[in-house]
Amino acid sequence: MSLCRDYLEAAGYGVIEAADGAQALTLIERERPDLVVLDLGLPLVSGLDVTRTVRRDSSVLIAMLTARGEESDKLVGLELGADDYVTKRFSPKELVARIGAVLRRSELSHDGQEVLRAGDIEIDVARMDVTVSGERVKLTPTEFRLLSTLVGQPGRVFTRAQLLDAVQGVSFESYERAIDAHVKNVRRKIEPDPRSPHYIETVFGVGYRFSDQPGP
Repeated sequence: MSLCRDYLEAAGYGVIEAADGAQALTLIERERPDLVVLDLGLPLVSGLDVTRTVRRDSSVLIAMLTARGEESDKLVGLELGADDYVTKRFSPKELVARIGAVLRRSELSHDGQEVLRAGDIEIDVARMDVTVSGERVKLTPTEFRLLSTLVGQPGRVFTRAQLLDAVQGVSFESYERAIDAHVKNVRRKIEPDPRSPHYIETVFGVGYRFSDQPGP
């Protein structure tokens, strides 16, 4: 990872390295980084377990590094709350570009609107706050952009590719099934019954839409 660190520092990023998953958890809690580049193959505590632990009380951006190309392995990491992934073998330049893209899109607002409302869901874009029936819901930046995109146009059907572009921009690896993992996470947080959603509706064979009648 020393080569990756050199490239990241050359791009202007401050970098803190952890030798294993246990040290990573300590540094994340102590240093409060803007983004975590997480190798799933970490010793002592696996990258997936680090992600699971971090997501209990933090929405820090997480980009996974994985040698695993299987769709199921990627989905597990995304469903645990990772924002992006880079599959080995990657170039250090690609990693720098991907990290820059993740950070940039986390800062973007939704079409200049300050507050989005649909039914009993309210999204304060500037503060990245989401409330459902007056109760605050904690989302990761990627989940926030996904929900904002859907709530901004209730009733509109978005394809997976369109939602991927909204939350990731033009990416090096287009992986549309990642949207399913993020939708699953958002549903778990906002739906009274995620198994029978009434906010985010599946349009089979196409993608998703936010109900234009989203009341419980």
